[in-house]
Amino acid sequence: MGFARIFVMASAMAFAQQPKLSIDRLALHQFEDGPMLAPGYEFVPGETAHFSCRIAGFHTSKKEESQEVKLAWIMRVVDPEGVPIQKEKSGRIDESLSARDKDWAPKFLETFTVPAFAPGGAYKVRVTVTDQIAGAEAAGELAFDVRGHAVEPSPTLTVRNFKFVRAEDDQVAMRQPVYHPGDTLWAKFDITGYKLAENHKFDVDYGLAILNAAGEQIFSQPAAASDSKESFYPQRYVPGALSLNLDANVVRAAYIMIIVVHDKIGGQTDESRHPFEVQ
Repeated sequence: MGFARIFVMASAMAFAQQPKLSIDRLALHQFEDGPMLAPGYEFVPGETAHFSCRIAGFHTSKKEESQEVKLAWIMRVVDPEGVPIQKEKSGRIDESLSARDKDWAPKFLETFTVPAFAPGGAYKVRVTVTDQIAGAEAAGELAFDVRGHAVEPSPTLTVRNFKFVRAEDDQVAMRQPVYHPGDTLWAKFDITGYKLAENHKFDVDYGLAILNAAGEQIFSQPAAASDSKESFYPQRYVPGALSLNLDANVVRAAYIMIIVVHDKIGGQTDESRHPFEVQ
């Protein structure tokens, strides 16, 4: 075998052995450097997640007695529709390695918080890493699940998930909305379909009225509550709650609660009717 042939083969082998930048591992933890969460783990709105990314295949450049590492990374977290839940985060890994660091592996740690009103579904952490010495780039993605409150979207203002409940802290709707004189009536619902302004600002209010069996209004509270907020991540629904103290002498009969919701930004109004009884 000639010298040229040997040289070509040796060069090819050296090229093949060059490391390729890659994402070695992406993981989520309940606390910093804690054990990796199982794939089926479900986060809940408001929960903070600890994220780690380990990188492989990086290149170094010699500087005096050490080897320099220069990596840059960007991290994005998106909801099931690809909407970012927070501003993207970025950072650098600049290290000087000695012969004792032969087993060293670069990694970075970050945290993020699932938005308080995040919908349920499959979310993703997307990472891009750049090796500034080799001029190479690698990307990775980690999916995780969020168990959120289900609110069906609507193109226009509406009330969803209305329910009468027995007490303020109850989450399960009454099978039959029947109250008694002297009780406190509680109603819970979600408002959605309102319009958003700059910085995802929303501005809604709601009130109620009570009709008797003849359709006559016997009680009204037009401005019972309001909510307005702006945030980086769009809040797609607003939880609402109303209470009404029933007089001890209230007539035992069928009634209708009317919920009137206003979207101040979108100029929308929605009215819904919900029957109940006093026995």
